Amino acid sequence: MLQFYNGYRDHQEQCNLQGKVVKLADGDSITVLDDDKVQHKIRLSGIDAPERNQPYGKAAKQFLSDKIFGKTVCVGWYKKDKYRRLVGVVRINDQDVNYQLVEAGLAWHYKYYQKEQSAYDRVKYAEAQEQAEDNKRGLWQERKPITPWDWRKGERE
Repeated sequence: MLQFYNGYRDHQEQCNLQGKVVKLADGDSITVLDDDKVQHKIRLSGIDAPERNQPYGKAAKQFLSDKIFGKTVCVGWYKKDKYRRLVGVVRINDQDVNYQLVEAGLAWHYKYYQKEQSAYDRVKYAEAQEQAEDNKRGLWQERKPITPWDWRKGERE
């Protein structure tokens, strides 16, 4: 098996936080309760899901809820964002939930931050998005889906 390292890969692959998912803010932000009863806000890395008030925002949150709400997950986090959330890959049963959202057509591969991903994950997420687009899964059923970063920009203007 090939292994890729770029400074972040080690953290994303390991489980440096384990706990039960107790809250979902939207399709790419969750809260995990660890064994010490400490809550940790998590931002799923490498992806950007539609905002709550955006088309497919509720579908992305529901997909995430069906996969992980009330369940124990592993988070391979590697930094804190400006909102002090831990940023990382969420896994359940060794499956990459971040990737699954892209694969289902319910999140974009967040290319702005792809340098934080391993070369392997960059390719994997990009291919998942391309396949979701080609197969018109989820938000790719829309003629011209608006990215969350453009949606947020429009909300501010």
